Parts: sequence; structure tokens; C-alpha cells
Amino acid sequence: MASVRGLLLGSVFTLAGPLLAGPAFTAPLEAYSKLPSVERVAISPDGTRLALEMTDGEKRTIAIQNLAQHKVERVLEAGDAKLRGVMWGGPDHLIVVHSKTTQIAQPGFVTGRAEMQQAFDYNLTTGTAHGLMNGVPSAMNLFFAPAVRTVGGKTYLFVEGVYYPQSRGVDTIYRIDLDRDAAILVEQGDNDTDGFVLDGDGRPIAQTTWNDVQRRWSIRLKLNMGWREVRADQASIDRPELVGLGRDGKSVLVGEKKGDGFIVRELSPGGAWSEPLPLPGAGFGLVFDPARHNLIGYTALVGDEPRTVFFDPKDQQVWNLVEHAYPGQLVELASWTEDRQKIVVHVDSPTEGAGYSLIDLGAHHADWIANDYDKIGPDDIAPRKPVAFKAADGTELTGYLTLPRGKDPKGLPLVVLPHGGPQARDEPGFDWLSQGVASRGYAVLQVNYRGSDGFGEKFIEAGYGQWGRKMQTDLSDGVRYLASQGIIDPKRVCIFGASYGGYAALAGPTLDPGVYRCAVSYAGPADLHAMVTWSQDNAGGVSERYWLRFMGARSPGDAALAEVSPAAHVDRVNVPMLLIHGKDDTVVPLEQSYMMANNMKAAGKPVDLVVLDSTDHWLTRGSTRLAMMQATMAFLEKNNPPN
Repeated sequence: MASVRGLLLGSVFTLAGPLLAGPAFTAPLEAYSKLPSVERVAISPDGTRLALEMTDGEKRTIAIQNLAQHKVERVLEAGDAKLRGVMWGGPDHLIVVHSKTTQIAQPGFVTGRAEMQQAFDYNLTTGTAHGLMNGVPSAMNLFFAPAVRTVGGKTYLFVEGVYYPQSRGVDTIYRIDLDRDAAILVEQGDNDTDGFVLDGDGRPIAQTTWNDVQRRWSIRLKLNMGWREVRADQASIDRPELVGLGRDGKSVLVGEKKGDGFIVRELSPGGAWSEPLPLPGAGFGLVFDPARHNLIGYTALVGDEPRTVFFDPKDQQVWNLVEHAYPGQLVELASWTEDRQKIVVHVDSPTEGAGYSLIDLGAHHADWIANDYDKIGPDDIAPRKPVAFKAADGTELTGYLTLPRGKDPKGLPLVVLPHGGPQARDEPGFDWLSQGVASRGYAVLQVNYRGSDGFGEKFIEAGYGQWGRKMQTDLSDGVRYLASQGIIDPKRVCIFGASYGGYAALAGPTLDPGVYRCAVSYAGPADLHAMVTWSQDNAGGVSERYWLRFMGARSPGDAALAEVSPAAHVDRVNVPMLLIHGKDDTVVPLEQSYMMANNMKAAGKPVDLVVLDSTDHWLTRGSTRLAMMQATMAFLEKNNPPN
């Protein structure tokens, strides 16, 4: 497989065999549904090692590969821990981020269950591991926004931790000497501080504050005499955010919603504002220099192709060569060395699937590292193509259609697969969920309905107040479009989604009946009054107001919520429904699925409920992800047979 993953651009790159590879198999459902074989790859700042976060479909390990010796020198067993990422804290320290579901009862936090992030440092020199923030007085062993900085020739890790000077936790910057396992407090925020930006030497130079009671935010800059507030205002939901260091490495970047788009400006140390930077109006990410930490470019999804754009023409020329080495494939920057001479890229082929490659610019050489899914080969990947159509009101919509291999694309059974968010989007490239469903013989439609991210602020705002309304009919308009093309059989359509997509799956048979013959919801909100009230109690006021914005209500008690709550309209249901939910869900509580199931049963409607132990909102564990998929496909095949 590696021999065809990158074609050569003249003599710029030569391709070697894979560092880690797996044979192709005719894939069973389990091949798509288990965790990826490789979840993440990170290269050390000096380019001597790779860290690969790997699974066997269930248990996680971290393999540390010595590139000079071409061998795996360490394997860290993570078991069923919920890993959230790996990063290098210098050439000899690997920072492993993980999380666990925890009951929060700490002053300064909204009480309730939450997914709390922690980390440990693995010292490759000593072969020992220890938790970050362990033993720091009056601090919790959890952190946010880790950053690596080199100060006086020595590498330090900087983290935002939670410090308790009295009875309330405040956002605080700590500097950690990983060699000595010692942390010192660098900057203590106040009760309203909710974020910092560090300069290239690890000094806090800007912070934001937010008071949820007063609904007041501010931006402060660090001057010689202390912190000075340079901007403040009232806000209900949207407020400016600090997003890193500017192009000169001295200014800070401030992003905010403005008019029909999202703009980023540079704020100088003296408090002067730049004009908006030349960035796309929606759907972009920022690229920072790995050594100086200043802004050097951005990534954006243009139509159905990801783009990486650098401000320096020389940097852009180098990146163009990288992309040209993988024609017809989606290439994204995953990790690189401090000198930017070795680059790990994620490569996604429409015919061969996705995986990671290591490019050595100095040697003009590329090595295939590993496939994301080692048991899925080219013969197991269904074709996925963009689709475009108009909603009933004329709104232009786009999405993706995945067609089952070996079937004539006429009169196919269809599964509508709405994304979560709702302010998110479906993207091009390999998608395990749609591929898994298509492998069983179904066409799969994914619609970027109004309210989806990445298409401009006007498109997002078009979704405000449209839960269960036009956001829902956008999906059924997609079904009607495919039926008009003869691709699908409109009498053989089911809907399956998770999170907001799970809500859409519940809303299909209740609020837009007659389109679907069955529905599957994973972690979908069913009673919106209860959902918003829970969010207010467990996630704070901003989260509550965000939900109300999309739901079209003014308060948790607004009668408009009942109008679009699937649990309140089970009398309209005339198709079977399957509800799946995890016990450890801290985003949509399990009670939401219980409410829906109880109302369905009381009304004499066909419903099944599957509760997954030790499962969070994101299906982080391999066994429960597989269990979800097996239950879903068994239900779909029973109620909407593919043949």
C-alpha cells in the first residue's frame, strides 16, 4: 500500500517502505467500528523520535520510535485510558494527556459531572512517569492549554492550572521543569480570568476575563506596572478570544465575530489594533512556528479541499512540494520539528483511506508511517462524493453521499447521517461511520444543514431558532433530492445520528414524520426544557444561552422548547426507534434517552434502549464504540433491509 501512497514530484521526494503497516483484508463491520490502529503521530522537536498513539481496536499503547535506529525503543501501555493527545516537552519528555469522568464539587466550578483533563510526563532518560501538577500546593492536578517554551537554552512546559488561594479556584500559569519534576507559579489570575497568552519566553502578556453574572468580558495586557485593561464590553454569548501570538511574535491575536464573518486582528504591546488579517471568513485554523510560536499561516477548507497557506512565499513553496507529492489526496500538517525540516502529514486518499507519512525535506525523502485503520484496504472503501442541492425555501446546501461498493446507484436504501454540533460540519475524507454503514449495503447522506460551521456567519445564523424546523427539513429535502435523481428508494430511508445528530434522528419521526421508516439516536437530546435546565446547572450560563439561540427560545421555560422536543410528540411516531446512550455522558445526560424511551413506551410505540457502561459522549472506548455500531446495524438491517 505504501508504494502508491505518494507519487514523486520530479526528484523532490523518494518514497521508502512503511515504518508500520498492515495487510489489506475484506473488512467486517468490526474493522470500521473499532478504534483506529493509529490515532495520532507526533515528532520530537529535534526530529529524532516519533510518538505514535496506537490501539489494537480496544487497548491503547504509545510507541516511541527511534528514527535513526529504525526501531521502537519504548512502548507505554495505556490500557483503556481515555487518551486525548500526546505532545513533546523537549526531545526527552513525552507529555500524555488523558481524561476521566469526574463528579465536580469544587468551589469555583459549576457543580456536576465533567470530563476532566490531566496529564503525565514520561521521561525517556530515566524511564519514569509522573503526573503533572502533582505535589503543587493548593492546586488541582488538572490543566488547560499546555505550551512548550525554551528559556535560557532549557525547555520548560507551561500550563494553565487551577489554584486555590482561598476557597475559589482561579486560572493560574505554572512553569514546570520536567527534568526536576518541579512546578512554580508564574502568574495568578483573578476570579474572572479565563485565559492567557504567553510570549516566546513563557511570559504571560495578555489575558481575557469573563464574569457570567454581569455578562462582562475584558482583554488585559501585561505592562511594566502590571495588568492594564485595554478593552471591555457586555456580551450574552459571543465575545473576543485570545488565539496566540501575532506574526511579529510580540503582538497577540484576538479573534471575534464581526458582521458576516469571524476576523482576527493583532493587538500590539502598546494597545494598538491592526486591520483584520488576510484570513478566510469561516472554517479556518491558524498555523504557528514550532520554535518562535508566532503566526506563520493558516489552514482552511475551501469547498471540499483543505488548504494550507503560509504568509512567507518560501514557506508556501515548500508546502506546495509536499502537497504535490500526494496528488489527488488530502494532505494536512500533523506535526513538525522546531526547524521545520521534518514534517508529519496526515494523508487521506479517496481510494486507499487515510494514514500518516514522514517527510524529510533535507533528504528529499518520505516514509509511510502507518494507516489509520490497518484492516481496511482499498477494496473496503466506498466512494464518497460531494452533493449539492437546494432546500425547499431555496437555500443552497451541500453534503456528501457515500455509495455502497458493487451496487448500481439506483433505488438504493438510504441512511441519513446528520452531524453533531449543530455548529460543526461534515468534511471530505475518510469517515469511519459512513464507511461502516455503507459497507453493509446502504447509501449514506450527510448534509451540512443551515447552522453548520465553515460556510460563513450568515449560514450559521440561518440556523438560529431552527432546531426541529428548517434544520430538520434540510435533511428531508436532501432525501427528496436523491429520490428525484433515482439514486435512492424514498420508501427505504432511515436516520441515524449522534449528539445533535441524535436529536435530528429523534425529530425525524416526531417533527417531520413520513420520511423515515426507522431511527437510531446516540446521545440525542429529547426534552429541550430539561436539556437547557441541566445545561444551566452543569455547564454555566453561556452554554445555556448558546442552546437557546439555536432552539429559538428565550428561557428554559419558553413554550417554544416543547414545540421542538421529540419527547413531547411521541404520538406522531409510527416507526421503530433505537436509543443508545453512555452512562458517562457529560454533554447530554443519560436521562434524556430515558425520558424519550418512557414516553414512547407509555404511548405504545416501538422503542429499544441500549445503555453503555463507562461510555462518554464521544465513544472514546473501543468496546463501546463497537457495541454501538453493532446494535445500530442490527437494528437498521432488521427494519430497513439493504437487499
